[in-house]
Amino acid sequence: MLDERPVETTLYSLAGTPPAPEQRHCERHLSLLRVASLILQDRRELCLVRNVSGGGMMVRVYSDILPETPVVIELKQGEPISGTVRWAKDDCIGIIFERPIDVVDLISASSEGPRPRVPRVEVDCTAWVRDDGTVHRMKAANISQGGVRVLGSADLSVGAKVVVTLIDLPPVLGSVRWKDDHAYGIHFTRPLPLPQLVSWLRAQQDGLRAAS
Repeated sequence: MLDERPVETTLYSLAGTPPAPEQRHCERHLSLLRVASLILQDRRELCLVRNVSGGGMMVRVYSDILPETPVVIELKQGEPISGTVRWAKDDCIGIIFERPIDVVDLISASSEGPRPRVPRVEVDCTAWVRDDGTVHRMKAANISQGGVRVLGSADLSVGAKVVVTLIDLPPVLGSVRWKDDHAYGIHFTRPLPLPQLVSWLRAQQDGLRAAS
């Protein structure tokens, strides 16, 4: 259905700081969070990755894990990442990594082979959305190969055919899949080529590093 809310998927961030606790989201129709292995001193268990940044991650766990607990997480087989639990809230914990990771490299690797959905990456940049003859200046909040979430005061209709333009990316045809107050989910008619998206994200990441 065009008016369905988006499913819950793992969100990647180009920021270097670890994720902070967040308010609980409303229930979604379907969850497609990335599965990872969480290794503690006495056991290994599965967890669901809610979001990842260069400095840490937020995961949904199925047991009680206290703050200050050392952990190792495997997003890819044989490539462990060491960290420490910074906070615990409800069924989620926040992990800070011992060493920063390169999120763009992780995205590139995670997109190889079959996946239920391509990764979403948190961004903060201007998006121009053309709806019929009107161009709206909006903010891109996250992007994937298959679509973009934009924020703004434009009154876009669900199902509308639009053209999205981001700086340094060619215009992309799409349609408004859902809306929620001033947030809109736009589905691209054709997925962005992975090398093009990764190159663009790398430039965004370099810009964040230079600014900090």
